[in-house]
Amino acid sequence: MDVQVVDYLAKDAPQKFVESLKNTGFGVLVNHPIQQSLVESIYKNWQDFFNATDKENFAFDPEKQDGFFSSEVSETAKGHEKKDIKEYYHVYPWGRIPEQLKEEILSYYSLTSALAGELLDWVEKHSPADVAQHYSEPLSNMIKDTPNTLLRVLHYPPFEGTEEPGAIRAAAHEDINLLTILPAANEPGLQVQGTDDQWVDVPADFGHLIINIGDMLQEASGGYFPSTSHRVINPTGSNASKSRISLPLFLHPRSEVVLSEKHTQQSYLLERLKELGVK
Repeated sequence: MDVQVVDYLAKDAPQKFVESLKNTGFGVLVNHPIQQSLVESIYKNWQDFFNATDKENFAFDPEKQDGFFSSEVSETAKGHEKKDIKEYYHVYPWGRIPEQLKEEILSYYSLTSALAGELLDWVEKHSPADVAQHYSEPLSNMIKDTPNTLLRVLHYPPFEGTEEPGAIRAAAHEDINLLTILPAANEPGLQVQGTDDQWVDVPADFGHLIINIGDMLQEASGGYFPSTSHRVINPTGSNASKSRISLPLFLHPRSEVVLSEKHTQQSYLLERLKELGVK
């Protein structure tokens, strides 16, 4: 498996990027418009938030799904029995956000959402005609004015030796949404499963922007674009004492958008949240 690292500014970037998505479920961009200084500042400021006790005042709303999810209530990946070793915060523009973090994180949300529309246009342009004809509307239009796109600030805490045996930071899973946009984390660990079932490290140098397909795009494309299993493995050696911050943006269509004859965004999301045990 060969996840392509594509220069966003290159003339053939759209074609190479979509080829990588089709072949591996992942694509990686360099020279993209998301400033690394903004990402680094977010990592630092949210690390401070996760280190403080004030996070408990933002406990998640089970209905709205915004706010702070502690390690006690975080996800159990579909098909697994042990909870992931992580905590996280769900950011929506309409949701609760700590005041001191609000302006910066919403700026990132806006910038990345704008880039997302362009990437979805790339995907649609390079979809075969017999695949594209089944899109109920242009892919980039599916996320226009959507209240559902989710920015998750993930914190994988340092290992203390008390972790549940067999649990890992993020067990193998597929994402629910159309595309996920993820700046490289401040620590390694992200892997994708190849067609030979071997696990391969995703190129994740600091400054890389990692994009992967979610189940909703797989559903909308009739399986043409694969939602590939990926995971975050446990750190070893000196890395075990380090936190890992990650910042995935999960692109979700508006609730009424038709994905297939079987599902709208809303029906698909509800089904998956129940499987994850957070709804």
